[in-house]
Amino acid sequence: MWHKAVSLTLLTLTLSTTAIPLPSLKHAKETSLTEAQILQIAPTSNTCENPPAEGECATASQAAKFISQSFNTYEVSSKAEQAAVIGLMAFESEDFKYNKNHFPGTPGQGITARNMQSPTFNKKYASSISALKDKLAAVENSPADLLDLLRDNETYDFGSGAWFLTTQCSADIRTALKAGTESGWQRFISECVGTEASSDRKAYWQKAVKALA
Repeated sequence: MWHKAVSLTLLTLTLSTTAIPLPSLKHAKETSLTEAQILQIAPTSNTCENPPAEGECATASQAAKFISQSFNTYEVSSKAEQAAVIGLMAFESEDFKYNKNHFPGTPGQGITARNMQSPTFNKKYASSISALKDKLAAVENSPADLLDLLRDNETYDFGSGAWFLTTQCSADIRTALKAGTESGWQRFISECVGTEASSDRKAYWQKAVKALA
């Protein structure tokens, strides 16, 4: 018995020292959206030639890069949640052509990350970014200037959709959304985003679900 125990111990030590390390869970779950996926959701984001608002347009390639980055930063790994966020962003920004509100033009009402969040949420979002701490004091009471501070950096501009989902939506809403059902999506739009789950928004969500499948 003793010799058998020693043999098992040596075998265990050999396996533990020679086994190939597995990749980290964080690395394995990283999101990497493609330009083709974004084009499937927002087809007119193929170009920024003759943009309707100078300096605001982003192409599908840019959107794919920075939205992927935001999902990894805020650990949004559920495809159902990702589809809801991307669909909302693409709809509100008209295929990423805008990154601030022109209709009706309320100063400081963002489409930071193209998700049309209000100045109140822009302030909360900016306050959560440690790199903006020194600049925030000068603009925090000016909605338009605060929005510009976020829009000037593509990482922040495209980051608030994921930030909003993970910090402003309840666990109950997120659980419903992760189920991938239309009712879960409707709750996200109506109860968390606080707007109508219209047919136009639904169409973008459906395209996003298909693109990410």
